[in-house]
Amino acid sequence: GGWLNAVKVTLGFLELALALKFFSIADQAYHWGLLDRDINIALWVVIFSLLGFYLLGKIRLPHDSVLEKIPVPRLLLAITVFTFVIYLIPGLWGAPLKALAGYLPPQYTNDFDLVTLTRNTRANEICEQPKYADFLHLPHGLQGYFDYEQALKCAREQNKPLFIDFTGHGCTNCREMEAVVWSDPAVLERLKNDFVVVALYVDDKTKLPESEWFTSKYDGKVKKTIGKQNADLQITNLDNNAQPFYVLLGTDERVLAWP
Repeated sequence: GGWLNAVKVTLGFLELALALKFFSIADQAYHWGLLDRDINIALWVVIFSLLGFYLLGKIRLPHDSVLEKIPVPRLLLAITVFTFVIYLIPGLWGAPLKALAGYLPPQYTNDFDLVTLTRNTRANEICEQPKYADFLHLPHGLQGYFDYEQALKCAREQNKPLFIDFTGHGCTNCREMEAVVWSDPAVLERLKNDFVVVALYVDDKTKLPESEWFTSKYDGKVKKTIGKQNADLQITNLDNNAQPFYVLLGTDERVLAWP
């Protein structure tokens, strides 16, 4: 009946919203730059606003029954949807939206980020310009590396332990950790002052020059991309293939604490 068609349409709106999340993962992994955070949020605002009006009977689709009265459950669902829309709107200007950290593109893709513009924090010092820094980024203004050998070299120069962050563009829990835990002032200060941070993306599709390819000891396959090489490093040396995975390493490359 009509109620089941309403369920179908509601799930259709949700599928549209989730489709953007999965497209954004591919967009980040291949660095197409098509779906910035603010564009994603703007599309979600439109999608969920339309859903809210649909639930109130202001929008009718071809197979819908005429809605003469709004049932209480439907009204409560519409209120929930519009509340979510209002929560989203500040994200257009850089609000962190921590509850959605794993489902939206990274903060640095925001074209107009008031939070970053007004942040008055001192950046930590690193040794040299990081490789891949033109398309890979660390959160919260952290300075660090995206290549293991370069980060290890800096750690030895500064005589600091290495904080390895095995992460991924499609890793929802990684974004949750960065938004909720890394953002804590005490944690952020330690990451800045006590460690050399390196983020190793295991799903990045950037192809490396042929001179940097190598054959894995783990599966015998040639690793040609940044992501494949970082994933092989994690599997071969740490017998683990989950993200996020945090490792503290000494300058002698010995693990300092249980990852």
